[in-house]
Amino acid sequence: MKEKPETVDFGAPSSFGAHLFRVEIPAARNEPIAIVEDYGYRGHEGGVPGSEERVVLKRSVWTALADIARREFNDRLKGAKILTGRWHTGTNLVDRLLGKELCVLAWAAETATDDQLPVICHKWAALRPEERWWLFSMTVAEAGMPDDTRRGWRRALFHALSDGKKPAPGRKRRRPVEVDLFHLPASKDSE
Repeated sequence: MKEKPETVDFGAPSSFGAHLFRVEIPAARNEPIAIVEDYGYRGHEGGVPGSEERVVLKRSVWTALADIARREFNDRLKGAKILTGRWHTGTNLVDRLLGKELCVLAWAAETATDDQLPVICHKWAALRPEERWWLFSMTVAEAGMPDDTRRGWRRALFHALSDGKKPAPGRKRRRPVEVDLFHLPASKDSE
């Protein structure tokens, strides 16, 4: 039986040199939160930096996002039978794929108003992980640094996820049922 790898915080491999994300949460309540992509061993090879800061968030924005991200990530970690995490002061390590998803949420929310933040969180939670990964790839290719706020895909993320009304309390958005067009049941007319 294959053992689960040792992880820390939010599914990040505990082994040295892994590609992961770091969420830096300072102790001072007025200091911003930084999300950093750490390339691990891959860093410093072939022109790849050791790490890149992806986004810097005001504390108030982070506070609005932290709980939805924690719940979403912990649900997925539980499903994979991996220890869950919680945000704490200092360095929080996040699995590479979860870190990409967190960046998408942070980029969409970085310039949002207090009224827009719940809408953004709700719409982000309704996206599938692979949709978030795709959005990360598109955004990071042209606007993935902290000073790229309001450019290209970062701007598009904000508009796409902030457009709408605050969801009613306790109301979950239903995903459409996917149909496999290649394996539809035969209709009675075709018999």
